[in-house]
Amino acid sequence: MLAIIGGSGLTQLSSLEVNRREIVRTPYGEPSGALLFGRIGAQDVVFLARHGFGHTIPPHDVNYCANIAGLRQVGATRVVSVASVGGIRNDLGPGTLLVPHQIIDYTWGRKMTFHEGADSPVTHIDFTDPYDAGLRGALLDAAAAIGEPIVDGGVYAATQGPRLETAAEINRLERDGADVVGMTGMPEAALAREAGLAYAAIAVVANFAAGRGESAHGIEFATIEATLHAAMARVRGVLSRLCQAPA
Repeated sequence: MLAIIGGSGLTQLSSLEVNRREIVRTPYGEPSGALLFGRIGAQDVVFLARHGFGHTIPPHDVNYCANIAGLRQVGATRVVSVASVGGIRNDLGPGTLLVPHQIIDYTWGRKMTFHEGADSPVTHIDFTDPYDAGLRGALLDAAAAIGEPIVDGGVYAATQGPRLETAAEINRLERDGADVVGMTGMPEAALAREAGLAYAAIAVVANFAAGRGESAHGIEFATIEATLHAAMARVRGVLSRLCQAPA
């Protein structure tokens, strides 16, 4: 079963034919909200709003362990994360869709692993390539099939939030090799790897990052909502096409 985690701008899927709603409890607590089960085309899908359906949970307070554990618990095998980001590269302006291939983690204080505690053995995962190659390819193929422009590859910088970054911090991220910046990419991706779930992301550029482009002297929040509204409609098209392809 395919799981879709919706971030800012994607708290529901209009194309999802919902047949049940379930509140799931895990050893790590409850996920961000009820899981919605249904179908898109012929594909069984479960949807979770990362920040809650009222968008009330900030990035640093999301229970990522419960979210991933809950999705695995109900039978998900693949996870597509949809997240809004700031564009660092000049060619990644508002409205750009991107399928990242790498992550740099700048978060702190978040529960980063399922394997901790006195009775849990030390567990290491290979995280050389943090996103599943097959699922990344399927997303890119789905976009190509409907003629939707999407950028293949990019380095996602995961910052702590909830505040946005300073211009100097964005300069630092660029020097580190980051292309876009968001707040929810980690530890979500690592936990999915620990749980044995294929995981990939669609990053939606909501605005230029601080100090860049139209955000050179400040970020205009008034324009972000309109940008996300238009871009998420395109994301839904990609996801609908993905669900028409074999798993």
